[in-house]
Amino acid sequence: MAEEGERVEVVRGWQTLWKTEDWWAVWMAFIVIGIALFCYYTGNIPALKTLAVSAPGKWTTWDQVIAYYSKNWFGYIVNYLFWAVIFTISSKILGFRAKEFLPSFTFVYIVSVVIFLIAANKTVHHYNIEPPILAVIVGLILSNVFRFPKWMDAGFRVEYYIKTGIVLLGATLPFSLIYMAGPYVIGQAAIVAITAFLVIFYIGQGLGIDKRTAAVLGAGGAVCGVSASIAMAAAVRAKKEDYVLGIAAVIIMAIVAIFLLPIVAMSMSPPMHPGEAGAWIGTSEFADAAGFAAADWYGSWYADHVAKTVGGVDAHELCLWAYTLMKVIGRDIWIGLWAFIMAIVSTTRWEVEETGVRPSAMEIWWRFPKFVLGFLAASALMTVVIGSVSTYEYFHVMKPNLIGPIKTMRTWTFIFTFFSIGMTTRFREFVKFGARPWATFFIGAAIVIVLGFILSHYVFGPIAWVRLPEWAPRI
Repeated sequence: MAEEGERVEVVRGWQTLWKTEDWWAVWMAFIVIGIALFCYYTGNIPALKTLAVSAPGKWTTWDQVIAYYSKNWFGYIVNYLFWAVIFTISSKILGFRAKEFLPSFTFVYIVSVVIFLIAANKTVHHYNIEPPILAVIVGLILSNVFRFPKWMDAGFRVEYYIKTGIVLLGATLPFSLIYMAGPYVIGQAAIVAITAFLVIFYIGQGLGIDKRTAAVLGAGGAVCGVSASIAMAAAVRAKKEDYVLGIAAVIIMAIVAIFLLPIVAMSMSPPMHPGEAGAWIGTSEFADAAGFAAADWYGSWYADHVAKTVGGVDAHELCLWAYTLMKVIGRDIWIGLWAFIMAIVSTTRWEVEETGVRPSAMEIWWRFPKFVLGFLAASALMTVVIGSVSTYEYFHVMKPNLIGPIKTMRTWTFIFTFFSIGMTTRFREFVKFGARPWATFFIGAAIVIVLGFILSHYVFGPIAWVRLPEWAPRI
């Protein structure tokens, strides 16, 4: 953590193109997409599938495991080297030490391989323990039972991994769906973002919390935990310990929601529609990565136990689509808006006796989550690519040989993310902030979850989330 009283600053100018995780996530994802397109159009599909090595299928005996790894060991080496080289180079440019990042990432990768293997066991799969959930659990156990050296945090890059995965998700989500669902996404997200921020901010004020701390907590609960907390801390010139508190509160509640939201949706009779469930998770979760874990879990469970497809669309993908639309497109764009609004409030009202640069319209751009642009660009690009072939060619050639490998690479980034969430969640570090900030955030979080359920299931569900398959029939 930073020195006591140190203020948070934000990277601005052209250097953001190579000095921020947001932009590097875009570059990383488009490197993957570019390689996939090159291999596909040059007919080098075996090389692409070697790079995008998939997890083992369901297994019951160790002979099956040995046979699988004997066949695919080279793919794992290629896959590891690709991620290790690209992530290490970019992390070095971002200011991390390569000699710390590389061994830490190697640890993340090895554990991720083991997690894929365990989750593929038939008995484990029977109990609905999907890889994302298992990754979080394993990370939590390791980080809270054992003490790892501080330098290993360099490889537990939750924000970087999940943003890369989100951009890759854009390559598998049709742009027509984004266009058709847009009004509903913006409407539901606006209701939640405004309500959550104001509730948390004023509850915090009522409990005597510093207004800057309350603003950081409000942003974390209303938008996207880590990114929003940091952006808001910079906008109102809060202390770095304020956004550490915001991140801590978000992580605790996000982990609770990973299990709470899918279990509630599963227990309904009938189980919640995957489109509605994805939207509810997107509305109610407090961190992108945790939300993906919850949506992935519920989508997989629905596909295995209720229906494989809904309206002709894979139920698992449908849940992820709805989540992504609601969280990434709907809520995350509020990072820049809230930061800009509160920067004005801070500089014109809170800093009467201080000097500082008054915010301009460009503040929205500096705070805006750039990976959202990458997500939209990837979706638009792949929509054009898919639209260039017939339906038969898409389903029999392009989907298994181009879209499939991109999805596999996306899955790798998600597992890196979920394991890193667990490895960076150390409960012993959260007790020092006192009770009032926790009470403030948890009250606001409870309101967000209830409001999100009402909006997703009763208000927008029948007219938007249930209709997602109609708007995106091809993928």
